[in-house]
Amino acid sequence: MIIVLTTYSNKKKAQGIAKEIIKQNLAACVNVIKIESSHYKWNGKFCETGEFLLVIKTANKNYKRLEKFIKKNHPYKMPEIIQLKVSGGFSAYLDWVDQAI
Repeated sequence: MIIVLTTYSNKKKAQGIAKEIIKQNLAACVNVIKIESSHYKWNGKFCETGEFLLVIKTANKNYKRLEKFIKKNHPYKMPEIIQLKVSGGFSAYLDWVDQAI
């Protein structure tokens, strides 16, 4: 199992993408979490924005398809797409993730 993180500036878009990820069997579960503020530099300028974090639970075998889907459907030129490997957890849940997709 892996967890993929990405962010969107718009709640409606984030929720729509989350639903589509599930519909296309790219992941077993997607959480949409409101982030009060993100602070970063972009093109040399300091930025502060509210964002919505997608926490995507999927199988390693789905990563490339998921990344391609996010890039195709993301409004940012360079979206945050981070893959985290899960080294352990409740085995029944990990099994469910693998079986759900």
